[in-house]
Amino acid sequence: MFSGAHVILYTRDAEADRAFLKDVLGFGHVDAGRGWLIFKLPPAEVAVHPTEGEPHHEVYLMCDDITATLTTLEDRGAEISRPITEQLWGLLAAVRLPSGTELPLYEPRHPTAHSLSP
Repeated sequence: MFSGAHVILYTRDAEADRAFLKDVLGFGHVDAGRGWLIFKLPPAEVAVHPTEGEPHHEVYLMCDDITATLTTLEDRGAEISRPITEQLWGLLAAVRLPSGTELPLYEPRHPTAHSLSP
């Protein structure tokens, strides 16, 4: 029924953040025209959490080894904006995009759905 998910990051410096996704994170991409890059993401999953506040959405990149991932990203010039912390559900950290936006990363310590067959 569905062929994928399309995630949009709204940013104050799209060009710099696109370069970061391409050059630092190493995501493959296509040019949809006039330099408008669309990036290939790793397999994804979606979770639904309750909230008492305003509904909102979050994007996290999942890692098998968050320590190694952060070391690689730092070597490529990424700023680690949040060091690794242990949560009930896994290890959490974040890098800062050139626009100033934080991009959370996590190493899950729970069963994941992203490797299930469709």
